[in-house]
Amino acid sequence: MKNVSKYQRQYYMPPVKCMKWAEKEYVNKAPIWCSVDLRDGNQALVIPMSLEQKVEFFKLLVEIGFKEIEVGFPAASETEYTFIRTLIEQNLIPDDVTIQVLTQAREHIIRKTFEAVKGAPKAIVHVYNSTSVAQREQVFKKSKEEILKIAVDGATLLKELADQTEGNFQFEYSPESFTGTEPEYALEVCNAVLDVWKPTADNKAIINLPVTVQHSMPHVYASQIEYMCENLKYRENVIVSLHPHNDRGCGVADSEMGLLAGADRIEGTLFGNGERTGNVDIVTLAMNMFSQGVDPELDFSNMPHVCEVYEECTGMNVDERSPYSGALVFAAFSGSHQDAIAKGMHWREEKDPSRWTVPYLPIDPTDVGRNYDADVIRINSQSGKGGVGYILETKYGLNLPPKMREAMGYATKAVSDHKHKELHPDEIFNLFKKTFENVVEPYSINEVHFQQKDGGITTQVTSTFNGKTITTEATGNGRLDAVSNALKKAYELKFTLITYQEHALEKSTSSKAIAYVGIQKPDGTLSWGAGVDPDIIRASIDALVTAINNR
Repeated sequence: MKNVSKYQRQYYMPPVKCMKWAEKEYVNKAPIWCSVDLRDGNQALVIPMSLEQKVEFFKLLVEIGFKEIEVGFPAASETEYTFIRTLIEQNLIPDDVTIQVLTQAREHIIRKTFEAVKGAPKAIVHVYNSTSVAQREQVFKKSKEEILKIAVDGATLLKELADQTEGNFQFEYSPESFTGTEPEYALEVCNAVLDVWKPTADNKAIINLPVTVQHSMPHVYASQIEYMCENLKYRENVIVSLHPHNDRGCGVADSEMGLLAGADRIEGTLFGNGERTGNVDIVTLAMNMFSQGVDPELDFSNMPHVCEVYEECTGMNVDERSPYSGALVFAAFSGSHQDAIAKGMHWREEKDPSRWTVPYLPIDPTDVGRNYDADVIRINSQSGKGGVGYILETKYGLNLPPKMREAMGYATKAVSDHKHKELHPDEIFNLFKKTFENVVEPYSINEVHFQQKDGGITTQVTSTFNGKTITTEATGNGRLDAVSNALKKAYELKFTLITYQEHALEKSTSSKAIAYVGIQKPDGTLSWGAGVDPDIIRASIDALVTAINNR
């Protein structure tokens, strides 16, 4: 990285201070959304979508709730043109949806575009030409006046052809490479275009201010947008639109700050697919609003379905860590995170609050079609007692004593670490059964009889150790205590029964019960066992024997 001196800032600040946007706290209402997946997103694919895939994707966008959808650059290819004609001629465009098409400010391209949208119930014709210093000097080799004339001539032709073409048309203009353009010059060009169109309340014009290439931090873009919003002519009849790309990784931030600065509309793609590093990710933008209690007016309640169709149609993959949509974005492997999530979920069950405030989960995963068992608490060698206990409790109904959760957590970590893999819930449950439930070697109990004597319980226990069976009598202050004393007497065992807990596994007349027993050895360490049986006494005895066998 020795050539830093060859680079310099390529953006231009507004001629006056524009910082009102910084006084606002959050985006408080949904913008007008326009998906450009079928044009901007499609042109960025290694293998562009087929006609059938485009139709399927269009239907997905309608299902999500987009009311404006850019469907192509009809002069770019025959596939683009045919797709647009298919939508119109087969009546695939819902009454409340407006299609959008893109055209350069060149006469033959504009004319081809109007041929493509003839008969459209509602269509936005989006015309653009580049205005940046770099493009003026290096690509077009034209003056400011010549570049402005290209924009005005294009706007004039749009107006003429709209009057001559069957359909209902709205106009949009972009000073492409806006972020590399002097704001006062971009304003001059946009106002010249608006003077041609003379937008009204019934037919508003769209001025789109794209981040064609990200040159600055988001606050600079916000200042540029505020300057434009405050100085555009016909402002009450102009929809200010943003089209951020993501070269610096700031597409979402540019959009959010641009909305604070006064913009009304966002053009972007699902999951941010687009040229170079991509467009702004509308899923993230919309879900950011949702997480703040603001209705984004888009429906991502079945995010797995959206991801599936997107991946099938585009050949792209939704990254596992993509916000809100990735396979691992709700997953907690860390023990401390799992413990906090589990406690947060229990708190919700107890308090039944109206607001979502669970630690480490900015939204409820079920709101986007995900579930807790498979998507939130994920167990590997980094996990702890909280996560393991939560899985066993919520999925299998096992409410382990706190110290036993700790022991199960260590057992799970050891297996995961040894296998170098994540353990799925059924593997964790099977590990619990193998390690802590009804272990019958080397000690086992064959038969137990109880009799109440002198305020206590006397028991006769028939047990087996290393193939030898004996019967031992002992007393205790309860049945489990009596059996414990009998085993101590029979085999000179030394331990203290310190924990006993039980609960039903099923809510029915034939339900089984589970008992948990913890014993403390002379050196202070703990050993655990669980027993499952329709008879709670038998379950308790089995738990005790397992704890002894696990010493």
